[in-house]
Amino acid sequence: MEVITRMVADRPVVIFSRSTCCMSYTIKTLISGFGANPTIYELDEIQNGQQVERELHKMGCKPNVPVVFIGQQLIGGPNQVMTLQVKNQLAPLLKRAGAIWI
Repeated sequence: MEVITRMVADRPVVIFSRSTCCMSYTIKTLISGFGANPTIYELDEIQNGQQVERELHKMGCKPNVPVVFIGQQLIGGPNQVMTLQVKNQLAPLLKRAGAIWI
């Protein structure tokens, strides 16, 4: 988990993704649509991607991508993010984390 902690430190929004995953694309588009500029780690393109994916799995992230952290807190995968959106809780969470201003 130390690797993940370092990767999400001091970043309002972090998305662990795969460049070929359609659900990852959807979540990145949703969050960017609020005006946020998430830090995105494409696990199939970074050097330690397999190690990061194993750590995410140990943290209980299933499926392994996409995985979203907001304000250094694990939000979860697409189901959790979409649930927040449906409940109108995603925008306030992004605001509290300093990812968006309005």
